[in-house]
Amino acid sequence: MFCENCGKRLERTLHAISPHNYCSLSCAAIFNNRKRPERNAEKIKCPTCGKVFKKWVVGNKKYCSMECCAEAKCYKPEDLLEIIRNAVRDLKRVPARRELKSINDSCKKLFGSWNKAVAAAGLQPNRSHGDRMYKRIMTKASDGHFCDSMSEAVVDNWLAENDIPHEKDVHYPNTHHKADWGIILKNQKIFVEYFGLANDSPRYDRTVKEKRQLCRENEIPLIEIYPKDIFPRNSLNQNLKNKFEEFFEA
Repeated sequence: MFCENCGKRLERTLHAISPHNYCSLSCAAIFNNRKRPERNAEKIKCPTCGKVFKKWVVGNKKYCSMECCAEAKCYKPEDLLEIIRNAVRDLKRVPARRELKSINDSCKKLFGSWNKAVAAAGLQPNRSHGDRMYKRIMTKASDGHFCDSMSEAVVDNWLAENDIPHEKDVHYPNTHHKADWGIILKNQKIFVEYFGLANDSPRYDRTVKEKRQLCRENEIPLIEIYPKDIFPRNSLNQNLKNKFEEFFEA
């Protein structure tokens, strides 16, 4: 018995003999591929980036990728602004750049950047990662507590300076969520949170709502601190004392 492709002599037991016999999988593939009609791929030049690619499938494929296809769409400035405004109506907030990725390149081309396009639509752009007041930089507060940012360290130092006993990263009841600080004053447990990314991230905003709900369900007062309480001027002495006022001794 011989291989049908290369003619190599084969040894097979009776039960292993089949209508077609090959010495290897490669020979089987070579032999069977000869039966198939040769496919001639059409070479096409992408009109967006100029890349030459092979078009194997039948259809109206003109671009090498979805990105090039989206970029090729011709938008007028007013079209882009209308798309952004419609997204705001649907989302009830300013969309992030990644949520309208298909028009991002067009916004850059016509307005200079995504944020400039958002501003041209009469909206307040989301703060970029570099502009956020809250940055995850591990910082040690004056009392030895480790904080996730310089802003948290400012709040922690204020609590220490005002002799308010506090514990860092306290668990919410029956959940994996943690409060930035747990405080007990007059036998009352209080949670203090620095919401540094509020209105910057939809996921972060959902977490804020969950924490508020947990505090309501467990009857735990929640004191919320925001970047405006610290920047551009540290107003914790005024704002935070007002929030703590009912827990201070007269």
